[in-house]
Amino acid sequence: MRNTIRAKRKKPPFWWAFIYSVMLVSFTAFVLLKTFVIQSVQVAEVQAGSGASVTAEKTAAVNASVSDQSYKDSNISVKLSQERVKDTTVYIADIQVSSADYLKTAFANNSYGRNIKETTSEMAERNNAILAVNGDYYGFRDDGYVLRNGTLYRSNYGDPDEEAFVLYQDGTCDIIKESQQTAESLLDAGAMQILTFGPGLIENGSMAVQANQEVEQAKNSNPRTAIGMISPLHYIIVVSDGRTEESQGLSLYELAEIMKDQGCTEAYNLDGGGSSVMYFNGKVVNNPTDGRKLGEREVSDIVYIGY
Repeated sequence: MRNTIRAKRKKPPFWWAFIYSVMLVSFTAFVLLKTFVIQSVQVAEVQAGSGASVTAEKTAAVNASVSDQSYKDSNISVKLSQERVKDTTVYIADIQVSSADYLKTAFANNSYGRNIKETTSEMAERNNAILAVNGDYYGFRDDGYVLRNGTLYRSNYGDPDEEAFVLYQDGTCDIIKESQQTAESLLDAGAMQILTFGPGLIENGSMAVQANQEVEQAKNSNPRTAIGMISPLHYIIVVSDGRTEESQGLSLYELAEIMKDQGCTEAYNLDGGGSSVMYFNGKVVNNPTDGRKLGEREVSDIVYIGY
């Protein structure tokens, strides 16, 4: 009787299993980093000046006249008012500064990167802000110019019709299409801040949105945040409540009408909805909500007035 020799199946070598495991762990780590913190950059704290100028600014802040509705020193003046518009409470900050250096921006956790978030009030308190509002939530997207306090972090754009708000060193503001001007050219021209959300509300003194126009996937009535310029170094920042029984919220067109009524020659829509927060003289003055719960939503960045 013939003996049959059964060939043994070879087991894969140990080194192959080890390499596969390392590759799997590395891929998982990359996905997590891509989602949460890739390209995180620590940002140095911004100073408006140095030496004698810093001392003078600190003295001005110490000697400031402050009330619930106002702040005034030798460099910064902020007057806060409230209006009822379309069954909605609107908070209007009229701001005058002696230099564009006092209109600043800040990142959550003092770091640039995806999905790095804090509340507006946390960022405001850390930066000793006099007035602060949420910014453009740049960390929610992979494109759109990000220029903050004179440093360029992102220079690619997505939609060729995407509009950005630009603040220059001389205190002027402009609304541009990112496909028509590079971030580098704007920086060379003296840009200090570029915010990308939009759209523009007022351009060259005229309404820039239509009555039925809306941000993609947004409701017609929302909490809103907007920034505008009356003249160089004279700005208006507006935040509205919304999504509550007390305040229904505003449409883009209604927001533009407010900025027009305030005398803005340029005005721009920032991130809204649950992100909309105004902080003034150490406290949140509006009623932020995402429609499900009251309170601040964590965001990527703020626009603020301070030293």
